[in-house]
Amino acid sequence: MTQSAEGYDIPAVEAWISANIPALQPPLTWVRLQGGHSNLTYAITDVNGKEAVIRRPPQGELLPKAHDMSREWRLIEALGKTPVPVPEALGFCESPEVTGAWFYVMGKVNGRPLYSGDDTREWVAEENRQLLGESFIDVLADLHSQDPDMLGLGDLGKKDSYIGRQLKTWYRSWTSSIEDARLDDPRAHELQSFFLNNLPEQGPARIVHGDYGCHNCLFGPDGRVAAVVDWEISTLGDPLADLAYALNQWAQVGDDLGPKGNPPTAFPGFLTRQEMADRYASRTGRDLSGLNYYLAFNRWKTACIVHGVYARYMAGKKSTEGVDTEELRVRIGHALGQAESLLNA
Repeated sequence: MTQSAEGYDIPAVEAWISANIPALQPPLTWVRLQGGHSNLTYAITDVNGKEAVIRRPPQGELLPKAHDMSREWRLIEALGKTPVPVPEALGFCESPEVTGAWFYVMGKVNGRPLYSGDDTREWVAEENRQLLGESFIDVLADLHSQDPDMLGLGDLGKKDSYIGRQLKTWYRSWTSSIEDARLDDPRAHELQSFFLNNLPEQGPARIVHGDYGCHNCLFGPDGRVAAVVDWEISTLGDPLADLAYALNQWAQVGDDLGPKGNPPTAFPGFLTRQEMADRYASRTGRDLSGLNYYLAFNRWKTACIVHGVYARYMAGKKSTEGVDTEELRVRIGHALGQAESLLNA
């Protein structure tokens, strides 16, 4: 608990809230929340005990599209009218004069994200695990059923060739990182070529979260998804890529988790990935016969992302203190191998 908050001019922000959000009455109590990437996120409580959450980008110079508060705000405001559970949109400030950056305020949700198996053991009773999985995949299906144009989100991103654009972006990341990483793998190039030569026909563009997983869902005490958060990289694209990303994150009993693996879903009682996919197909009516392409693409993309991180460590651009760089190297090869296996299957 604090009355100073990194990145926030508390008197100025509370004055803005007083003038723009009638539901909250300052002075407020501020408590730093963890997670949410590096965005500066605090739980705030007013004099009547009403709770909310305030969120702004980190301080310092940012990449042009990084930590986009306006994008997050637009999405939770628009999706609040749909079956997709999001926090209540309370107020958005686009005047950097108030506290140096745009920020927004949303309702506080009674729920917890799941980052690890420890979180599951603490929060999710075994009898609630099937319901959690059903709710998790149903929410994603509901998101992909929304027409972005009808929600005023038709300009959220380009609507065509989502996979094609991703392939270009992440292959460029791989090739530009080779020298610093002192690591190249022919499979990265072979897979990229295969994906390009076998691009599936994309259906109507839908909102894709981009990082949909248990870490970005708040689960209520009953196991249901109470809210989806962290929408800052959401765009328009191919919903099957979003589904594949979520399934790849969904570890299950019997997976090779490695010595440090402690995912939140590799416990008895949770749905399997196949059961999740079947439920999604039933709920949306989408053909999933080509799902392995999307699963493999996401594994390849993971390899490219980790390769870029590894390159920055190897070039001395980031401190390696406490970082197992050999583990990163192994993860790159493992992800490429998984992509190959999925395509061969």
